[in-house]
Amino acid sequence: MGTIVTGMKRFYGAHPLHLLASLACFALVGYVIALIGPKALWNPDVWWQSILVWFLGAIIAHDLLLFPLYALADRSLSAGLRAVGGRRSTRRPEVPALNYIRVPFLGSGLLLLLFFPGIIQQGQATYLAATGQTQQPYFGRWLLLTAVLFGLSAVVYATRLGISAKRSPGKTRKTTEAGPRADRERSA
Repeated sequence: MGTIVTGMKRFYGAHPLHLLASLACFALVGYVIALIGPKALWNPDVWWQSILVWFLGAIIAHDLLLFPLYALADRSLSAGLRAVGGRRSTRRPEVPALNYIRVPFLGSGLLLLLFFPGIIQQGQATYLAATGQTQQPYFGRWLLLTAVLFGLSAVVYATRLGISAKRSPGKTRKTTEAGPRADRERSA
């Protein structure tokens, strides 16, 4: 059985469960299109065109515009953290800060994407007629949620740093200005 899985990994490039999951996702998408397609609310003759427009829009908006932008932002963040970390000490931190910045940034960006029409008060009259409320609090609440996400991430990072420092007190010793070579010569 192990040789079959190994052969499949070599041929397919991933575990066979990945292929099974991909096929199940395609089957689900096909089922949804078959189920929703004929019952489309707009013109039933052109329901597939709206799916195609959304799909092409997602490809253009995400793959050609957004992905390069947030890849560049991630590279810049990584380089900035390496530059700042390189000045403080020569050792690598036991708890890297990168993911503690990435996760709240991603959460904040997704919340902005989700609530953007409310934040810019698009459809204000319709929203007021439907709910009896204004869209004024959307921006403030988004800022509050962003602050909470970054605050929670900072607390978790500080906790992880504290736990890491307690576990290995010998490794957290800072090097002197002369560097690690001078520390080794002094200890010998």
